[in-house]
Amino acid sequence: FPSDTIPCLLSPWSEWSDCSVTCGKGMRTRQRMLKSAAELGDCNEELEQAEKCMLPECPIDCELTEWSQWSECNTSCGKGHMIRTRMIKVEPQFGGAACPETVQRTKCRVRKCLRGPGMEKRRWKEAR
Repeated sequence: FPSDTIPCLLSPWSEWSDCSVTCGKGMRTRQRMLKSAAELGDCNEELEQAEKCMLPECPIDCELTEWSQWSECNTSCGKGHMIRTRMIKVEPQFGGAACPETVQRTKCRVRKCLRGPGMEKRRWKEAR
């Protein structure tokens, strides 16, 4: 009898594979096998299927810009501090790494102040 009347003998579909990603959007596939011998006729049934799969969103870590330059010392003499800052480029999401500090302070010391506390007292006495 004509060869094209022979039905395809196919195995059952396999289980769906795991999603191709561990988070976010991916694909998964399943297969089945041709059981009848190829010489018994062409088989046009699909042997693989693919579909989209969606897992929980991937964590997004905090991203920061580079540090700015240190500011000027906040005093013109004696001990002071200066700061530098950086900006948040990407806020953390879905359990991603939190942002570290965005401001740093450090001590600075400009030249010694000329009038010490002693001079203040003296001037105050003279003014009385």
